[in-house]
Amino acid sequence: MQIAIVGLAGSGKSTVFNTLTRGHAQTGGYGGAVVNVGVVKVPDERLTRLTELFHPKREVPADVTYVDLPAPPHAEAGGSANDMPADQLARLRTADALLHVVRAFDDPAVPHPDGSVDAWRDLERLDLELLLADLAVVERRVERLRLQGHHGTAAEREANDRELAILERLLPALQAGAPVRDVGLAEDEARLLRGFRFLTEKPVLVLLNIGEADLPREREIVGAIAERYRHRDTLVDALSAKVEMEIGELEPDDAAIFMRELGLRESSLDRVIRLSYRLLGLISFFTAGPDETRAWTIRDGATAVDAAAAIHSDLARGFIRAEVVTFEDLVRLGSMAEARKAGRLRSEGRTYRVRDGDVIEILFNV
Repeated sequence: MQIAIVGLAGSGKSTVFNTLTRGHAQTGGYGGAVVNVGVVKVPDERLTRLTELFHPKREVPADVTYVDLPAPPHAEAGGSANDMPADQLARLRTADALLHVVRAFDDPAVPHPDGSVDAWRDLERLDLELLLADLAVVERRVERLRLQGHHGTAAEREANDRELAILERLLPALQAGAPVRDVGLAEDEARLLRGFRFLTEKPVLVLLNIGEADLPREREIVGAIAERYRHRDTLVDALSAKVEMEIGELEPDDAAIFMRELGLRESSLDRVIRLSYRLLGLISFFTAGPDETRAWTIRDGATAVDAAAAIHSDLARGFIRAEVVTFEDLVRLGSMAEARKAGRLRSEGRTYRVRDGDVIEILFNV
C-alpha cells in the first residue's frame, strides 16, 4: 500500500510525514523540491500475540509506504498540480490513495502564505488543482478519440466508442467541479480507464492539522468539515502534527503519560493506518509457524487463492486448499493442533472469502 501525502505549502504535510515515519524530512520550506519516502511497519497487536504463541525466528509486520511530495506552486502565482515535474506527478498517479494534509492551526511563528488560516479554502484549492489535472487528461483524450472517428477495424472502433462514451460522462462532471470518484463508474468502466490513473478517482483521507489548543475541539472541527465535504471514498480526520512529533521523540512511558495528559487515546500513526485500511477496503490475514509470523494485506472480499497469491505465485498456481482458523480461536486454544482437535481449524477451497484476522496455512502442489 502506497499513500501519497499532499498539501499546500505551509500545511505541515512534511511534519505529518515525519510523525508517521519517524523520519527527519526538512520542514518549513514551503514546498521544497525533495520527494520523501518512508516505509512504516503496521502495528498490530494480533501479530504480537501470535509471535508470543509460536516463538518464531522472526516477526514480519505488514508495511505502508508514505510518499511526501512537494507542494504545488502557490495558487496566487498561477501554479497548479500540472506544474509539478513529470516524475512527481507520476508518483502521485501511482499512489493507492491520497493523504491530503490541510492546515487548521494558527501560529504567528509560522505565517500562512495567504495571511490567514482557512481550512475549507485550502482544501478546495488543492482539490481544484488535482481536478484540473484530470480534466486536462480527459479533454485531450476525448479530442483524440473524436478525431479518430470511424478509422480502424470494427473491434477498434467499438473499443474507442465505449471509451469515448465513458469519458464524455466524466467531462461534464469534472467541468462542474466533481471528482471522478463521485461519478459512480461501474467496475468494468473503471477497469477500462485504469491506465489514466485519475488523481480525483483515488480515495482520499483528509487530515486536518490542528494546534494543541484545539485538541479538545477535535471532533467538532472534523465534523464541521466532514459535513461540507461529502464525496465518495473520502474520510476526514484530524491530528496535531506538532504534538504527535513531540510524542514520537519521547520514551514509551513518558509518551503514554503525555498522551493521557492531552486526552489522546491512541497515536496518530495507528489511527491514520486504520483509516487508510478502511478507506481502501483492506484487511489483514496471518501466517504463523516456527520460522516466522507474518501479516499480509489483501482486499476485503479476496478469496483463499488470492491470499495464496499474495504469499507467492506458486502457492496460487498449485493451490489445493487452505487450513483456516480465526485469530481469536487460535489464541484461545493455544496451538494449531488444539484448534484442529476442537474443530475450529477448517479446510477451505479456492473461493473461500478470507476474513480479517484469519490465520491461514496454504496447502499446494507444484
